[in-house]
Amino acid sequence: MDSLNPDLPPLTVTPAPPRVWMFWGTALWGVVIFAAMFVGQIGAIVYLVWHHGAPMSLASMQDVGREPAALALSVTMGLPATLAAVWLAIRIKKASFVDYIALHWPSWKQLLFGAVGLILLVVAWETMSRALGREATPGFMTDLLKSGRDKGAALMLLFAFSVAAPMSEEVLARGFLFRGWSASFLRVPGAIFLSSLVWTVVHLQYDFYFLAEVFTIGLWFGYMRYRANSLWLTIILHALNNMTAVVLTMWLGS
Repeated sequence: MDSLNPDLPPLTVTPAPPRVWMFWGTALWGVVIFAAMFVGQIGAIVYLVWHHGAPMSLASMQDVGREPAALALSVTMGLPATLAAVWLAIRIKKASFVDYIALHWPSWKQLLFGAVGLILLVVAWETMSRALGREATPGFMTDLLKSGRDKGAALMLLFAFSVAAPMSEEVLARGFLFRGWSASFLRVPGAIFLSSLVWTVVHLQYDFYFLAEVFTIGLWFGYMRYRANSLWLTIILHALNNMTAVVLTMWLGS
């Protein structure tokens, strides 16, 4: 009955601080994570320059980086660097890595729904490209994949673009960025939009037409991430999209 005594008021329980980075924390850590991804990728090129005994210069790095196998290794090495940076950011908040970025398996129904939506979106862009007389795949990507096939680096490129790149990009965009921004004033719609925009900026090597396609696919991935609460779903969809593009480009070039 002490709680009814005005001389002994009930204890006030202070809620624990949220274990999630909000808007600015997520944005700043996003820059750190992107920088880590970049360091991991550049580190692979630097190692190859050193391994080949070439002078450590920008020109040497550019020459090595043009080789399909070197590019595949560079993309692949961005993955552990990205995962390490994301793990550190979440660890500081003392949150669960799996729960924070929603590493939950989707249902078959969710996977099917996401795949059908992705196929319809890609077919729509393919149809538009044909109507406008544009290539369905950026020319430099076609040349890279054909060169990689001819130089025996096909499997390395397939792994880099179908496994490493989707995982790195999804963990950053639909994993870390979406989680923090959706808990901020942006809420879910703003988080889907902004994380898709950031993901699009990562692909600045494309022209504006292909960037628009990337952005719309990002919106779909963001929606599916929210709908299914599963990052594995967007990783799988992203991987299937990239793998299809890589295989078809190599096959059409044969």
